[in-house]
Amino acid sequence: MIKIENVSKWYGPVQVLRDCSVNIDKGDVAVVCGPSGSGKSTLIKTVNGLEPVQKGRITVDGTEVTSPMTNLPRLRSRVGMVFQHFELFPHLDVTENLTLAQVKVLGRSQDEARARGLKMLDRVGLMAHKDKFPGQLSGGQQQRVAIARALSMDPVVMLFDEPTSALDPEMVGEVLDVMVKLAAEGMTMMVVTHEMGFARKVASRVIFIDVGGRILEDCSKDEFFGNPEGRQPRTKEFLGKILNH
Repeated sequence: MIKIENVSKWYGPVQVLRDCSVNIDKGDVAVVCGPSGSGKSTLIKTVNGLEPVQKGRITVDGTEVTSPMTNLPRLRSRVGMVFQHFELFPHLDVTENLTLAQVKVLGRSQDEARARGLKMLDRVGLMAHKDKFPGQLSGGQQQRVAIARALSMDPVVMLFDEPTSALDPEMVGEVLDVMVKLAAEGMTMMVVTHEMGFARKVASRVIFIDVGGRILEDCSKDEFFGNPEGRQPRTKEFLGKILNH
């Protein structure tokens, strides 16, 4: 579903991704983890072309993201993206936030878009808030609306860029619960997160990136957490720090 081949990226003279290669199959839940500044968020943003790359090739469901011929807005309509800071339109109510892109990008009628959006809103447990504005919702509720908005576009893949890092600790669980359900339903997901409990519970694969943008590990969840001795020294150091607290 997602194929990343020898991708490298620079910001000026600084290399932030270094020969990254990953294959994510349909139905996989791939958790991308690593220290701050390692390029995790940059990597996930290359998947739908939000971050261009200088070297390598990326393909999503048969469409080459890195080709200059690709219609990126059309591709992004099929690749759901949930950001750290929700990115909802503050001047639109929840229902309008859910319908706008469906009408503008997919060409759906208002009625069709509203029906689809409200169905997804119900799926994340927020139907009672359909007429509220984002500022009237908690951070966790806003993030669940953002997930519903992405799902309204009928994506083949969902990308999550640290979806809980801006939330109060009490709100993290409600967002992760929605993501756990999506995974159980077979949604292909690529998730940048520091939530190792979520990774242990839901991930099928764990990708570990170290500072400098190099992928050190790409293995099953059981190998990553259950066989620390088989991991790279840097990974063992990372696991030792995060799993002992």
